[in-house]
This record gives sequence, structure tokens and C-alpha cells, in this order.
Amino acid sequence: MNSDKNNRETHLERESPEYVKLSLAAAMQLGYSPARFHRAAQMTCINLLLTYSAGCAGNCSYCGLARERLSDGDPSFIRVPWPIVEFTNAVGRIAANRVVKRVCISMVTHARSVQDSITMARSLRGNTDKPVSALIAPTLVNEKDLAQLKDCGVDKIGIAFDLPTESLFETHRGSGVRGPHRWKKYWQLFESAVALFGEGNVGSHFIVGLGETEREMVEAFQRVRDLGGVNHLFSFYPEPGSTLTEKTPPAIQIYRRMQIACELIDADRSRANCFRFDDQDRVVDFGVSADELETLIQSGVPFRTRGCVGHDGAVACNRPYANSSPAEGIRNYPFQPNEEDLLLIRKELSGAA
Repeated sequence: MNSDKNNRETHLERESPEYVKLSLAAAMQLGYSPARFHRAAQMTCINLLLTYSAGCAGNCSYCGLARERLSDGDPSFIRVPWPIVEFTNAVGRIAANRVVKRVCISMVTHARSVQDSITMARSLRGNTDKPVSALIAPTLVNEKDLAQLKDCGVDKIGIAFDLPTESLFETHRGSGVRGPHRWKKYWQLFESAVALFGEGNVGSHFIVGLGETEREMVEAFQRVRDLGGVNHLFSFYPEPGSTLTEKTPPAIQIYRRMQIACELIDADRSRANCFRFDDQDRVVDFGVSADELETLIQSGVPFRTRGCVGHDGAVACNRPYANSSPAEGIRNYPFQPNEEDLLLIRKELSGAA
């Protein structure tokens, strides 16, 4: 009995803002883990996930942190464990690491998340030269909170819609799973964030493979772009313990098409109303010439991870292998695809891989 009580008390003490969770990739980059990255990739953005003994109040169908997750034990998130470390120790390692170009504070749906994020952002900006992003929980955040985040040094905001339509959002994040999140609040806060932080400084998150059509995803990309935001793209991958643990990822050719669509729209090289779709709402024309499409594919740019940039203007949030195991094929490349990679991508786009 006393042992159980001590374990609970120890766990309760390891909460934000004194403690924080690191993604496995971030733990590797900062020297907490001896593991090595496939193909010598590097983690250039450190993801700090807030942690509380009460967990997250969200109940998203695809998330390993869901309130009603199906399995016991320590939850994973984006397929990997997130070790808990002392925040001040992590800050020191971040400050000393020359590879790291950005830090992202990720909220969970917990009453203390907003204030703790502000406290942590202030510490990071005061003790490192790294720019700081905040992946916020719109269910908890208001315009005053956004202003406080900006005042303490946050320069970019992320908002994870994850689903491209209201009905899918409600099914997977809202009333369909007894979750607290609401579609209209997310978009309202997105617009407020763009107004405060400026065009290009607020990012969306969308996950391909949760029941949407390609047309619906393309239209969501365009809505974000028209509001002055940028799009960050993920491929669904089943999370152990989630209610979708048996669901399969989307076919790779679908994901590749969505990567191309996302790049064209964010770069203002095409628009959703210029695309053509077949009778199943699959993209058959991206609204650009064959030569322009060929040049884009050969550049490899659409297939790299999309995320917040560092001071050098290059994507810092490169999340190595967050969407899939390297053994199963790289969906978001954390580095420039080489010629062999591009040959494979072409096969994937044709459905031949």
C-alpha cells in the first residue's frame, strides 16, 4: 500500500511546468537516448509535450493520449514513447545544441496548459537563442492567451484541426467520441492567431487517411491558405491504445498526391478550384502544366516534412519518421530526397510501388 502511494506521489510531482515530455527523436537529439537516426537524419526542432497526472481531457479517436484510451500503461504518442525529463535540464541541452533550430511547446487539453506554456516559453526565450512555437489547444485558449504567448516570445502558432470537414471533426474529436473540441472554435481561433501573429506564422495540422476525400482535403488546404496560414501534413498511422488501432494508413499514392496538392496551394502555384477530380473525388489534375508538375516532383520539396521554419527559413520541425517506420517506407522525408528516393516516389505516385 505504501509503495503504491509513493509511486502515485512521485508521478504527481513529475508534471509541467517543472517536467516535460520529449519525443523519442528529441530525446535522441538532446542526448537522453543513445539510439541513432536512420540515414543519419537529425531532429532540428525539439518537441516539448506538457504532461499531467490527470492526462488529456481530449478523447480523439486516433490519439494514444485519449481520455478513454483502450490500453493501460504509459501511453505512446505519434507511435513512440515520450520520456519525462526535467524542464530546466532540457532547456540547458537545447541551448547548447547547435543542430536544434526551433522548440515547439505542445499543449494537451488540461486546465493548466495555457499558463504553463507561457511560463515555459518565457524561460526558453530567456535562456536560449532558439525561436519558440506553440502548438495550442484551441478548446482552452482565448485571444488574451494568444497575446500573452506572443508577448513572452512565441513567434509561431500551430493548430491541429487534423480533420478537413466539420462532420469528420465531430466524429473523431467532438461529440462522436464524447470529446470537448468544437470545429467552429478551432477556426475562430485560427483567424485570431493569424491576425495577431501575421500571415505565414500560423500553421494547420491535417491528417490524411481518416475518412476524408481528396477533394475535401484540398479544399481545407485552400481555406487555410486564404486565411493567411500554412499547412502541415501528416499521414495517419495507427496509434497503440487508440480506438483506431486496427485502421490501416492511407495508400501511399493518395498521400503523395496530397503532398503535391499541399505544396502547390501553400506556394500559391495553384488553387483548389483549379484542380480536377474524378467521380470518387480523387485528384486527376493539379491545375498546373505537365512541365511544372514534373519540375516540382523532381525537386523533392512536396515530399519533405512540412512544419515551422527556423531562422534560416528552412523547415525546422522535420519530425524524423513520425508518420511511419523507415522499414515501411518514408512518408515525410526529414532530409532532401535523393535520386533513389525520387524514383521510388514516382513509382508510388503511379501505384506501381
